[in-house]
Amino acid sequence: MFEFEDGTLQIGAFLAVTLGIVVLFVGKRLNDAIGFLREFSIPEPVTGGLLLSVLFGLLYAASGVAVEFDLEARDLLLVYFFTTIGINASLVDLKAGGKPLVILLSITIAYMFVQNLTGISVATLFDLPGAVGMLGGTVSLIGGHGTAIAWAPQIAQDFGVANAMEIGIACATFGLILASLMGGPIAKFLIKRYDLKPAHQEAQDVGMTEEQDKRGINHLDFLDAILAIHVSILLGLVLNELVADMGLKLPMFVTCLFAGIILTNLVPKSFPRISGREWPTRTPAMALIAEIALGTFLAMSLMSMQLWTLIDLAMPIFTILAAQFAIAVAVTIFVVFRAMGSNYDAAVVCSGFGGISLGSTPTAMANMSAVANRYGASHLAFIIVPLVAAFFIDLVNALLIPFFLTNFG
Repeated sequence: MFEFEDGTLQIGAFLAVTLGIVVLFVGKRLNDAIGFLREFSIPEPVTGGLLLSVLFGLLYAASGVAVEFDLEARDLLLVYFFTTIGINASLVDLKAGGKPLVILLSITIAYMFVQNLTGISVATLFDLPGAVGMLGGTVSLIGGHGTAIAWAPQIAQDFGVANAMEIGIACATFGLILASLMGGPIAKFLIKRYDLKPAHQEAQDVGMTEEQDKRGINHLDFLDAILAIHVSILLGLVLNELVADMGLKLPMFVTCLFAGIILTNLVPKSFPRISGREWPTRTPAMALIAEIALGTFLAMSLMSMQLWTLIDLAMPIFTILAAQFAIAVAVTIFVVFRAMGSNYDAAVVCSGFGGISLGSTPTAMANMSAVANRYGASHLAFIIVPLVAAFFIDLVNALLIPFFLTNFG
């Protein structure tokens, strides 16, 4: 399960998964006990994983002993998670947001180009490869921890950035904090500055997660979701081979994501299946598997960070983040707010955009919930922001990252 050789403690796959689960529970306990972590919506695996990585860093500083993990099981969890994203993606939802959704999506895509160019430009100032700038761009900021961890191994291998994982996770973590800090204050500033109020007093609406939580899950629901994921992964393997034959190299999780989308949107829900059930798009079982896969994946990735490798890059990382924060604030106030109508709904959308521009979908939802609970509901914001953040961004980023790495890495 573990070996000690040449000053390195090597932990096997089984023990790594076990520690990942423990880290997840530690993060949950810490978030429950420390109000600051809850207030800024810091994910539980981030809390627990960072704590353990800091402890390993202190061990290295005190004794010179480095801890390394076998992360093969973690990589499988990544494929599971992105496959669930694909299975849950319905193109029909595009109609629900209408014109505002198209506007916000267009702004977000343009902003993603700007974010990558900013990261690459700052990296160039420090004579660093463009790939390092990408780690401080959409790979880690709009992409979040999951995307940063997913792409870091390939960036490390293809561009010689040995500490790509640590750089990506550091940028994603600080970006999450900055996103939590900027969303609410920006909305408050806009609401007060322009004396904005909701057009109608309506009940709060924070999405469909509460409804899903109330529905029960039995063993057949769970196995049916697993079966759908495995079928999608098999198709993803085929797609990966086809893409490779065309000369385009994509990580396995990307082709599995697209496989899930293909099956969900092309196969009728009533299509006969061996389980006798409809295709499990957005079922509680699928949501549960996604949460387990992502949480354990993040916990294992964060606890395995070797923080001491970041010392030499501290200044470039903080410079990239400072530039990204300034641009995100400017785009949110001067572009998103005006393009979305300069009204109350636009202000709430801005709080969500602040969350996704540097953070994640949960951060965006937390920002909007706080604003809506204080000033009034905005159903439009809760329709279009999750669609852009949880679905379209992943699709665009899956294509944008290889493009920038190929041309600017």
